[in-house]
Amino acid sequence: MALNKKGSRRITVDGIEYRWRIRRKPSYMQALCWTPLIYAVEAANGSRPGTTLIVTSNQAHPSNWVGAEAAPVRPACVAASIREAREQGWDPTRAGSPFRLDRSTGVIAQP
Repeated sequence: MALNKKGSRRITVDGIEYRWRIRRKPSYMQALCWTPLIYAVEAANGSRPGTTLIVTSNQAHPSNWVGAEAAPVRPACVAASIREAREQGWDPTRAGSPFRLDRSTGVIAQP
């Protein structure tokens, strides 16, 4: 699975360049704040796509329908997620199924 280059942002973590992207429109579950914001990360260089990192955050999608407060996803948070995933065994150059990182501890679903 490769990220769409349009709308993605570049970030360099420990000398490796990555691209990350948040879905512009929330899914139905995210719009109702039943599930938190999710973003995807992949290695930016290379001729073939590797494993994509899927990060489940601990905040609401900014375009949710219920007016829940949502903070922006900052590059420092993305970098921390990349480092944590690398420590857990994510290899962005190896092909395979997406690697999932759950950082949603403490999330309380909205009624």
